[in-house]
Amino acid sequence: HVSFVDCPGHDILMATMLNGAAVMDGALLLIAANESCPQPQTSEHLAAVEIMRLKHIIILQNKIDLITESAGMNQYDGIQRFIQGTIADGSPVIPISAQLKYNIDAVSEYIVKKIPVPVRDFTSPPQMIVIRSFDVNKPGAGVDDLKGGVAGGSILQGVLKVGQEIEVRPGIVTKDAQGKIQCIPIFSRVVSLFAEHNALQYAVPGGLIGVGTTVDPTLTRADRLVGQVLGEVGKLPDVFIEIEINFFLLRRLLGVRTQGGEKQ
Repeated sequence: HVSFVDCPGHDILMATMLNGAAVMDGALLLIAANESCPQPQTSEHLAAVEIMRLKHIIILQNKIDLITESAGMNQYDGIQRFIQGTIADGSPVIPISAQLKYNIDAVSEYIVKKIPVPVRDFTSPPQMIVIRSFDVNKPGAGVDDLKGGVAGGSILQGVLKVGQEIEVRPGIVTKDAQGKIQCIPIFSRVVSLFAEHNALQYAVPGGLIGVGTTVDPTLTRADRLVGQVLGEVGKLPDVFIEIEINFFLLRRLLGVRTQGGEKQ
């Protein structure tokens, strides 16, 4: 079972993309064959992949049905120049057409053979990074039909079971009258577990899992729990108010330069 996280390439959505990258084992770098390479977002994506230290990368040259063979070969050479000296150097480049389903079987084979399944830790206390959270109730739902909030993400370690008591940290973050930050952890219970549309009795590390809880849905709607950690009560990492960080800056890539009418 393989889960995919779609990561938007637009500059404004890079934060969403990096949030998703925290839980990935490999990456598919998508390049449109009918545009010049690299596009600004392609460079940013590759930079993000390098920051995340993702070693397993497959490059997909999409929309090959829209171009001639010689143009495709020229772009292939351009892709090789673009990835030279980067973390993606030596990665396979697969020409595909998503619309016409060309070479999708080859992509599946590469995913299975080139991206190894990491060693998973099933014995430690469960911990899950939340990368999505939502309220599944429809407007106007009756009180008896209300469901608790849902958190989606990847389990980093341990096993989550239906009926298990869980804690979410840092939980509800507020400021007191003096401006001091206070964090109140959220305590709840696992009501349901889903992988895609499959209901599970227990969930293990790897892949994306939806965790149905008894949490007030207003706390989970519109991704409010994103970045929080869910896991066994009392076994989660400490909450810090101040941290010292080591950071990488992504180059701002705005627009594209043109030279002689050709996009660079």
